[in-house]
Parts: sequence; structure tokens; C-alpha cells
Amino acid sequence: MNYYTLYIYLIFAIKIGFIAMAISHIYLKFKGMEDSDLDKKIKYWKDRFEFVFVFLMALLLIYLFNTRRDRSVMIDRETKFLLFLFGFVLIITADWGLFFRDSKLFKNVKFIQNIVGTEGEK
Repeated sequence: MNYYTLYIYLIFAIKIGFIAMAISHIYLKFKGMEDSDLDKKIKYWKDRFEFVFVFLMALLLIYLFNTRRDRSVMIDRETKFLLFLFGFVLIITADWGLFFRDSKLFKNVKFIQNIVGTEGEK
């Protein structure tokens, strides 16, 4: 087993840890225990797992797509799956409120809505 395969397995282990913490957090939130010490610890570790996963995936991208060497042969099924998951993690964890709250387009739409009025104001 080479270092690349071990690295891929490490990323999978980190991802499984993140999923376990996320499910535990959702379960405690469902049970109404979201302010408990246990939930705070789980959220702490969930955030750390997420950070380590993103960091390791960034290193993997740098390694695979380095312009000095062609490593396209190394992109196997597991690596493709990790890149696929990484895309979803980036989309899900993006700060969407920042985009919608500060976008000039949405401010203009809100301005037009205020001018035209709402449906109930006839």
C-alpha cells in the first residue's frame, strides 16, 4: 500500500468522523438537547473534522492538479468520489446568507417590490 492510498483512506476516515458528528448533532437537536454540554462537544468536533477534511482535500487537489506533473492516471474511483463529496461539502457549507443578504440584485428586487406593493395591499 502506497502513501497515496493511505492518504485517501485517511480522508475517508475523517469524512466518516464528520458524518458521525453531524448525525449526532442532528439527533441531539431533535431531542431538544442542543444546548447541552454533549452537543457543544459534538459541534466542536464536527467543526474540526470539517476543517481537516477541507484542508486535506485542498492538499489532494494541489497534488493531483500540479502543472509540473501529469497525475490524471492517479484519479481512480475513490478519488473521484472524494472530489464529488467535496463539491457537495463546499456547496452545503457556503455562507448563502452573505450572498443573498448583500447582493445588489436582491436589494433591487426588494426595492421594486416596495414600489409595486404586495398583493394584499389593494
